[in-house]
Amino acid sequence: MPDGPRGFIFTPDGFILTNSHVVHGGERISVLTPDSGDFNAQLIGEDPDTDLALLRIDAPVLRNVKLGDSRKIRVGQLVVAIGNPYGFQYTVTAGVVSAVNRPLPPDESGSSYVSFIQTDAAVNPGNSGGPLFNLDGQVIGINSQIYSRTGGYMGMSFAIPIDVALNVKDQLQKNGKVARSRIGVAVQDMSQPLSQSFGMNTPHGALVSAVEPQSPGERAGLKPGDIITSVNGRNIDHSSDLPVVISQLTPGTEARLGIWHDKKATEVMVKTILLEDTPAQAAKAAGADGGGKLGLAVRPLKPDEQQELHTRGRLVVEDVTGPALAAGLQAGDVILGVNGSGVSTVADLKREVARAGHSVAVLIQREDAQIYIPVDLG
Repeated sequence: MPDGPRGFIFTPDGFILTNSHVVHGGERISVLTPDSGDFNAQLIGEDPDTDLALLRIDAPVLRNVKLGDSRKIRVGQLVVAIGNPYGFQYTVTAGVVSAVNRPLPPDESGSSYVSFIQTDAAVNPGNSGGPLFNLDGQVIGINSQIYSRTGGYMGMSFAIPIDVALNVKDQLQKNGKVARSRIGVAVQDMSQPLSQSFGMNTPHGALVSAVEPQSPGERAGLKPGDIITSVNGRNIDHSSDLPVVISQLTPGTEARLGIWHDKKATEVMVKTILLEDTPAQAAKAAGADGGGKLGLAVRPLKPDEQQELHTRGRLVVEDVTGPALAAGLQAGDVILGVNGSGVSTVADLKREVARAGHSVAVLIQREDAQIYIPVDLG
């Protein structure tokens, strides 16, 4: 594809990495090298979830790029992108790393398994699959996407980190497909009000809002209100970091989770399981609510209402005022817990709110989702 997107040869025996969307559905894949000619490529495998594909060509003499370590990337460092934008072959653009571990919404990235490298190196249609180099000439990423309202470059480009690409490559090369892990928890980002509620000095980590029954997370003792701060020593700064890190583990292996539980740091071991195409829905936990300082009017749920709402929560919000209204709670929310403690009666709720101090983290079920909402009590 002399005028099309690019990939790069990373081994002397002809293995090539590129984007899945570059080759997906192609009946014949042709690779043109600058010094060795035109070759038919074999598609070893592709992974649409990370937009990566592994190819191989059979050629006598090939030069390959050197690979770097994307975990060493720092914001502000200089980078270089190479591609064929609009058919201009071997175009080089330069910029800096604008952000690392940048999650994109699923409707933009198509995946929750990649935290991207964001750069301001000019990337346009035709750059897809091309390498992103550091100044040592090592590939640290694969240019994949741009943010644009016009179809062209607008100052933000996104590359798949090379460590993610190599994990996918290893699995495609060995099995022809990618198997991912999960531990059966739903998480959300931390905020300053939430960190205060859970006794943390600074907001970081992935706040567990739900744990599936009989899941690895439940067997490890994880509960809503626990905050996962690391996996096998790798920091979890945001909730989006957790599925990326967990998914790269081999299903069935044990992982060491650093967690913040009951206002102190500890560790638990969890055994991962295979991430199915349609994973089980996150579990619902027990809950409650009570008015008072929160500004909530609640009532107990009847058994038939619990069944209709698919919840094990016991209290439903009927009216919202004051701090709860300002925080975003709504009538119809089912209260599941406060600051990591489950509540099943109004008395439970009032007790936990009274213990909380100036802020509380209220775990609610809204439709089929569970989420913590921080409430500033003043």
